[in-house]
Parts: sequence; structure tokens; C-alpha cells
Amino acid sequence: MPHSATPADREPSVEPASASRRDSRGDGPAPRTRREAKEFARQESDRERRRHRGRDRAEISHWLATFAVAIVVMLLVRGFLVQSFSVPSGSMEPTLMPGDRILVSRLQRGPSIERGDVVVFDGTGTWGAPAGADTPNSGVKGILKSMATLVSLGSGADYVKRVVGVPGDHVVCCAPDGRITVNGTPVSEPYVYPGNAPSLQPFDITVPDGRIWVLGDHRSASADSRAHLGSPGGGLIPLDAVVGRAWVRYWPLGRLGGLTPAPTLQQIPKTPSAPS
Repeated sequence: MPHSATPADREPSVEPASASRRDSRGDGPAPRTRREAKEFARQESDRERRRHRGRDRAEISHWLATFAVAIVVMLLVRGFLVQSFSVPSGSMEPTLMPGDRILVSRLQRGPSIERGDVVVFDGTGTWGAPAGADTPNSGVKGILKSMATLVSLGSGADYVKRVVGVPGDHVVCCAPDGRITVNGTPVSEPYVYPGNAPSLQPFDITVPDGRIWVLGDHRSASADSRAHLGSPGGGLIPLDAVVGRAWVRYWPLGRLGGLTPAPTLQQIPKTPSAPS
């Protein structure tokens, strides 16, 4: 009886070449001709470029979102907490030198300003822009300056001075010994530039409510309240124009340090009629 072939005896069927020759990545049959190989390589290259573009777009979106959040946080900090300023002149030497960078607390302004504080204020409505201040520019330079003003540098008419008189104070120059008096008390001023007199210009000012009287520490080189007696407000600065109290000098690092109020001014009692 003829032996019938069992399934195990049968020769295994041969798969079609197109089915057995698969790309190692499982993306479909491998190319069989040079033209097909070139086409296959081109398609693979296109797919890889699309994947890279997708990753690049995602990364760019991530960095744009991060940048936007950083700008918002910076504007919030600038608007409500602290602001950075660069000292443009020597009018506050030796306390502040030209090019020093300071941080100003915007939480300390208005009625919280005390005699002896170093403050930054906006002179737009009173003294105008300081001498030598940059004028507005058009074009790219102007845009960059506007951006710098937005995030840090202020109005372009900002001044930094020391508060010598607060509302209700009677400030006079000078006592027989050459010192300035506040409410009848002669003031020792160790922060004044060495060799400078407290003031060579006489004045007799009673500071009205809502105003302050300010002087630079480098008295012979400071265009301060004395120099603006004929300006709107008589050289007095509205408390509303005060940006805040300067509390730290952070640059250059060799001059890093706090800016504490002058105790000889701060300790003078207010007049009985002065607002508390």
C-alpha cells in the first residue's frame, strides 16, 4: 500500500519573496530594485524630517511659554515689589557712584518714606529729565530703550536723592556752625561728600503735607531741591512721585551693600503738627 505523506513529511511551502523580505523596522516590504530603494530612502528621510520639525515646534513653544511667564513675573515684581535703577551721575557720592546699580523697594513709598531715606522719584511733573538724560530715539535703538524702560530702568526722568525734610518739617540752612537744621536741631551729616559744606545756598523751607525736601550727598555737584526753588512745587517732591526707597546696592559686586537711612536725620523728632 502506497505510503501517504503525512503533514510532517510534506515539504514546507515557500513564502513569496515579497512576504519574507521585510524591512527590519516592519514598515513594509523591502525594496527590490534600485529605484525602489531610492524612493524608500526618500520616504524615510521625509518621515524623519517631519518628526524633527514636530520636536522643534514643541521645543520652541515650550521656550516661548517660559519666556512669556518670565516677562509676566518680572513685570509683576517691577510693578509691586522691587525695581532696578542705574545711578547716572555723581550727585550722591560717596554713598552711590556713577554706574552703581540699586534695587528700590516699591513697598516703601508714600507716607512710609522717612527722613534720611535714599529714594528714587519720578521728576516728570516737577524737575523734568535730568541734565544729560538720553532723548527718545526712533528705530531699533528707541524700541530697545522702551523695552528696557518697561522691564527695569524707569521713566527717563528718575532721580535718586536723600530725604532731608518730610511733611511738617522746618528745614533751614544754615545754623551758625554751618550745619543744616531740621525742626531747630542741627544735623551732623557724615554721608556728605568729603570737603563739601552742607550747603552754600541758604534756604528756609516748611515742608507741606504730601511733599518731601531732598538733597544729594555730593552737595557741590547735586542739582537737588535747592536748585529747583523756582521750579513747579518750589523744589519739593510729591510723595506720589516717589518710586520707592533704595535699599541695596547690588552692582558692582565690590560695592555690594545695604542703603540704610541716615540715623542723624531719622532720629530728629517730628514737629507736633506733622502727620504721623
